[in-house]
Amino acid sequence: MTLAFQLLGLIFLLIVLLGPFYWMVATSLKETKLTFAVPPVFAFQPTLEHYHSVINDGNVPRGLLNSLIVTVSSTLIALVLGTPVAYILARFRFRGRDDLLFWFISNRFISPIAVALPFFLVAKNLKLLDTHLALILIYLTFNVPLVVWLCLDQFRSIPSGLDEAATLDGCSLWQTFLHVDLPLAMPGVVVSAILCFIFSWNELLFALILGRQYAKTAPVEAANFMTGFGVRWGEMMATGTLIVLPVVIFAALVSRRLASGLTMGAVK
Repeated sequence: MTLAFQLLGLIFLLIVLLGPFYWMVATSLKETKLTFAVPPVFAFQPTLEHYHSVINDGNVPRGLLNSLIVTVSSTLIALVLGTPVAYILARFRFRGRDDLLFWFISNRFISPIAVALPFFLVAKNLKLLDTHLALILIYLTFNVPLVVWLCLDQFRSIPSGLDEAATLDGCSLWQTFLHVDLPLAMPGVVVSAILCFIFSWNELLFALILGRQYAKTAPVEAANFMTGFGVRWGEMMATGTLIVLPVVIFAALVSRRLASGLTMGAVK
């Protein structure tokens, strides 16, 4: 009986989690007249007309490229800046350390809408509107604290005796960080990379405010299918599918590193 309840719970959970994704993909493959058919149509002849429409339009491919540039840049820079900071905060005690740590964590408490106008004014005064750099810098303000927060506990869990042994072997602080602690903290780094990538890839508010023409990202292009004359559901769902696929592929590829990171250095 217990097994049956667990199986039903698993099926229900899969429906809740995968149902919206299935409906998005199915809608992108349906003819327009079948989108709101009553009752819903589950068996239909797939068509790629919506994908042809968004690809031939040119705006969505350009938006995907912009999203890729901004997301990869923001994620890599956040990891380069955040992991050394997390290591220093985990390994050393100094005046103002707790305040600095709280400042990093408190950045995640801020509602994006509360800082949207100040960011817009700063970008306007610096002539960074409609540029990749503006979005990268803004995403860093949220991604770097996320990396520090997630990697901090990873570095704390690594015995300090390993650092002492590396120092006795002649390693500098930087060498100890790169060759001893960073490989052991790889699970936290990988999780940080996944979350930073997903946040930057899916972000809409700042991309909508700061991206006018040249720097429009894929979520903004998807939102443009909502007009005053109606919603082009087929094209929107096709764009949504194209947006989700890279995230799924990235998570699947990087998750393999998560398992290896958990055991890396265990037999040294």
